[in-house]
Amino acid sequence: MTEVKKFASQADLEEKNVTFSQISEHAWAYTAEGDPNTGIIIGDDAVLVADTQATPAMAADVIRRIREVTDKPIQYVVLTHYHAVRVLGASAYQPQQVIASQDTYDLIVERGEQDKASEIGRFPRLFSNVETVPPGMTWPTQTFTGKMTLWLGKLEVQLLQIGRGHTKGDTIVWLPGEGTLLSGDLVEFGATPYAGDAYFKDWPHTLDRLAAMQAKALVPGRGPALTTPADIAKGISETREFIADIYSNVQKGVAAGKDLRGVYQDTFAAMQPKYGHWVIFEHCMPFDVTRCYDEVTQYPDPRIWTAERDIEMWKSLEG
Repeated sequence: MTEVKKFASQADLEEKNVTFSQISEHAWAYTAEGDPNTGIIIGDDAVLVADTQATPAMAADVIRRIREVTDKPIQYVVLTHYHAVRVLGASAYQPQQVIASQDTYDLIVERGEQDKASEIGRFPRLFSNVETVPPGMTWPTQTFTGKMTLWLGKLEVQLLQIGRGHTKGDTIVWLPGEGTLLSGDLVEFGATPYAGDAYFKDWPHTLDRLAAMQAKALVPGRGPALTTPADIAKGISETREFIADIYSNVQKGVAAGKDLRGVYQDTFAAMQPKYGHWVIFEHCMPFDVTRCYDEVTQYPDPRIWTAERDIEMWKSLEG
């Protein structure tokens, strides 16, 4: 019997080195060598945290580092999207408000429980001390559509939906006064975009709108904080190129009449030379190509990933 290759992320057991750095007057970045990032805004009277880490135990390290630089209350937690690895640490912050787009809230309702089980199975290291996650889902206490403005004293913070990409609910956090942007997983840097719930046709156009904001500092979803115009432009353009390259390769394979496995093998081979050194490349590609194949063929909206569907897909493409 042929042994099925394990999820690439299940073989990833090495702890990453965390960096906590100030990137503008009011913004800090918590990054860990390609693991999911957290962005922190320290205003005049309160703190905002964007993306929480995957468990309360992991969030405790973020809180410890915040407390090294401020004793202001953590009033707001912002969920840039619904993925479990981004939201299940929320309870540790004990915020007054957990804020998400209405689209993100709707995705939690529709598929949150299934996605939670799916992600925990894929990423055991990223759900360290998963038993510290409270029962049930992480529910936003406040939602918005399009734009919401918060004031942390005199500091203006904008929560914006500028288009679909990584998910339909993507939210960015923008400090217009200092040009600082927390992008969530719309932008990655040196890390493979996970696109299993993506909108491939929309994502590049959303990135064009993001680029037009001309940020001076940017915290991507994964990878180091970007603090020069050149690095920000590179992060945006390389993310755009990756999404466009998958889409064009999948379109070509579908037009040639190939099935999903054939499309996957050709797309992987075509993209590995350019992107194979990026973090979690081998893990993301089966999910990314499967979603893109769905979008090109018959599913304009992403199908729900379950732990069972994950395994079936992985066996069919990597078994």
